[in-house]
Amino acid sequence: MSAAEQPTPGQPGAHEHQDALRDGWRLAFGTLTLIPVKPPVAVTREVAGVAMAVAPLAVLPVAAAASLVGALLALLGVPELAVGLIVVGALAAGTRFIHADGLADTADGLGASFDRARALDVMRTGDVGPMGATTLILVLGAQAACAGALLRTPAGWVLLALALAGSRAALAVGTRRGVPAARPEGLGQAVAGSLPLERCLVVWGCLGLLITLVGALTGLPWWQGLLAVLAAAGASVGGVWWARRRLGGITGDVLGALVEVTALVLLVALAAV
Repeated sequence: MSAAEQPTPGQPGAHEHQDALRDGWRLAFGTLTLIPVKPPVAVTREVAGVAMAVAPLAVLPVAAAASLVGALLALLGVPELAVGLIVVGALAAGTRFIHADGLADTADGLGASFDRARALDVMRTGDVGPMGATTLILVLGAQAACAGALLRTPAGWVLLALALAGSRAALAVGTRRGVPAARPEGLGQAVAGSLPLERCLVVWGCLGLLITLVGALTGLPWWQGLLAVLAAAGASVGGVWWARRRLGGITGDVLGALVEVTALVLLVALAAV
């Protein structure tokens, strides 16, 4: 091999970083949406961290499509609540119902027992009980009502799409370094602790900037968008704290519950008059 063909220091590392970025995007799209992509070549800790960081961007096309459909229905005179239910349902379908399932399982587990092992066993079964079903109705119903309210204005669908996709920033909070997995298997174990704190802060900082700016352009006071993001971040942090206290850490179901609760907080704050 000639001197010109010799790899320079840092090239393998740069190549591995590019592979991690590629696989991270694939993991995010393949896990969080129905958008067809090639499977990742490998799922390492770095790949998982990339996937969790880009989750809002990966879900944005699905959220935008659902919100745009809602905007068109609103223009046709469909009642607000019906429009909101269609938007929430379309987003859930486009994201494999993965977070709604997590919300229901988490509600059933936490409501079934104060014993950590028993709660995790209930969550693992996947059967939806009365607590999970009621939680789904209340949380998704409230999301739908707020989504319909945000679509009162022609440009409201843009803010709605950002809020729905941005709720996936809760995954960055749940998978930041220092937060353990509740059990040694499953999605929670695969992504737990994969995201450095500084990247988590960047994700939320970008979300706050975008929602504040777009909210102001659609007629909201500039501070309302900022407060909505701060409230959503607080809900995510509080949810992780509660999961660590009750379960010892996160699971895939807990991450799904975090997303749905964060979406609810964002939508309520943005739709408040």
